Amino acid sequence: MNIIGISAFYHDSAACLVSDGEIIAAVQEERFSRIKHDPSFPIKSIEYCLEYKGITLDDVDQVVFYEQPLLKFDRISKTFFSTFPRGTSVFLKAMPKWLTGKLFTNKLIHKELKKLKGSYGKKISFCEHHESHAASAFFPSPFEEAAILTIDGVGEWETTTLSKGSGNQIQKIYSQKFPHSLGLLYSAFTYYTGFKVNSGEYKLMGLAPYGKPLYVDLIKENLVDIKNDGSFHMNMDYFTYHVGGKMINKKFEDLFGKPAREKESELEKFYLDVAASIQKVTEEIVLKIVDHAYSITNCDSLCLAGGVALNCVSNGRVLRESSFKNIWIQPAAGDCGGSLGSALFYWYKMLKKERNINKEDSQKGSLLGPSFSEEEIHNFLNSEEIDYKTFDSEESMCEEVSKYIADQKVIGWFQGRMEFGPRALGCRSILGDARSLDMQKTINLKIKFRESFRPFAPSVLLEDAHKYFKLDKNTESPYMLLVTEVADSQKTNKNLKDIDGLNKLDIERSKLQAITHVDYSARVQTVDNKKNPIYYKLIKSFKKLTGCPVIINTSFNVRGEPIVNSPKEALNVFNNTKMDILVLGNNIIKKHK
Repeated sequence: MNIIGISAFYHDSAACLVSDGEIIAAVQEERFSRIKHDPSFPIKSIEYCLEYKGITLDDVDQVVFYEQPLLKFDRISKTFFSTFPRGTSVFLKAMPKWLTGKLFTNKLIHKELKKLKGSYGKKISFCEHHESHAASAFFPSPFEEAAILTIDGVGEWETTTLSKGSGNQIQKIYSQKFPHSLGLLYSAFTYYTGFKVNSGEYKLMGLAPYGKPLYVDLIKENLVDIKNDGSFHMNMDYFTYHVGGKMINKKFEDLFGKPAREKESELEKFYLDVAASIQKVTEEIVLKIVDHAYSITNCDSLCLAGGVALNCVSNGRVLRESSFKNIWIQPAAGDCGGSLGSALFYWYKMLKKERNINKEDSQKGSLLGPSFSEEEIHNFLNSEEIDYKTFDSEESMCEEVSKYIADQKVIGWFQGRMEFGPRALGCRSILGDARSLDMQKTINLKIKFRESFRPFAPSVLLEDAHKYFKLDKNTESPYMLLVTEVADSQKTNKNLKDIDGLNKLDIERSKLQAITHVDYSARVQTVDNKKNPIYYKLIKSFKKLTGCPVIINTSFNVRGEPIVNSPKEALNVFNNTKMDILVLGNNIIKKHK
């Protein structure tokens, strides 16, 4: 049985194909359209999923949409009438989109599907937003039973839900409703500190270690009342996201004594301290929710999804401080993952199919997107008249690339199937030497064209991770969703507390300087031979050459663009940046000086 799951019309549209319970393919529409966070109907994504399996719409048994549009409209309309006349202009502006399309999502999907080969004449199935998230977190996990937390901005009405998964079933236990939302609280501060909502939250998280949490009490006394069970009540006198327009109002700005930071303006110490403060409050709320989840589910395992599950700093604290023994986080935790979750929800919850549990997980390393054969790569390079060197084996190619990394070269790395979700996991990656004192600034400013304060993640051989980071020996982090400290043995300067703000960036602090954040933390990706064999070979080769099993891994893109999908896009980034080496499959391209 073939099931297509779809997420669309808000941000990060995506499609997923599940066949007889197996995740076959999944991809975000932005990777084809080249529009970051593309909200449009994922026609190219669906087309890819079908082509990968070698089927057409004729072979699709069910199409599932990741949320309930009528319930979402209910929330929007009731919120408007309860706050009238505030938000009138925004409401009236939004209505045409709902009245001509979103309210009739069933018809809209059928209309779009007609652009594809074959035909689909069956009904569209719908599940709720948080049901999709919960399914995406639990069903691919390696757990027979688990507590499931979904925390995000808002679905239809829900902003936080706790469920319990067992076998092929998910039972919701409780939920918190809009407008009280941890995701939207964090987004409000994303806006206040000068970053773009729904994309800049990770910048806010990365900025936090540069500041001090001086405004925690101010936030807790005025903006959010936190209960012991993690539920909370927001003082909506300070926020305007529920009525449209800006996230916050002048009362919010007056509370902090400064206006919202202008985009791209200087990052004053004040905004660093604000970032540190909201990050600390967020972690407190998450930990309280998690503790409550443990107390009422009696589960040893926890699954996480929703946009807040991408806050890998709070995830790291959950791993270290909560009572749960095992944690699994959906790598596509945001809305794109709803496509995968909705398809799995239909297979297990609606059809009641038996669940086969993979002790690793069923996500296949989240390598679920398009790939290109050696022949396709050669044909492309030849058509562009590009000089390249082809290697007979992956081993010899990896040996060569590891030498370039050790020689302080920046590598564009393009291998196998593209990652599903926001993180590059060693298939569409930019790589560098984690030991370098200058590599963080080099890649940020000369390759990615982004803010110099942004940290990079390390990729480390699974068997060596506990030696270089504060992780238990058997702890895996294949999806780069956990933050922990570098090991004490790697620290070279332990006296950064007295240094203010962004000045910390210039201070040597670690033998792994390029991946060690200013608070000695790192967003770790463990790499094993099962999930990504060729990437494992590369790091293994680098270790053999240098003694170090750690390299920099950041996404293969430049600021404002999605991760590259095709060899052509990879070559464009290579040609338009100061990247030194491009690796496409077993082929190496050097930049001519």
